[in-house]
Amino acid sequence: MSTQTMSPIVIRKAGLEAVAKKLGPLGMVRFLQQFETGLGDYTKERTQWLKDMDIHEIVTEIRKKR
Repeated sequence: MSTQTMSPIVIRKAGLEAVAKKLGPLGMVRFLQQFETGLGDYTKERTQWLKDMDIHEIVTEIRKKR
């Protein structure tokens, strides 16, 4: 069966089975713990964080952190 014709539920089940097979149950849990949906509205919050900065200041800050 092609992944294009599989339902999201079937794809998720197959994916979890593949991860569990490769990493084992504990590894699967640790893998899944890396993902979280988060809270809030990132786009709105980003606009607030960056409202007083132009692109040059943003690039400078990124370079400083590298």
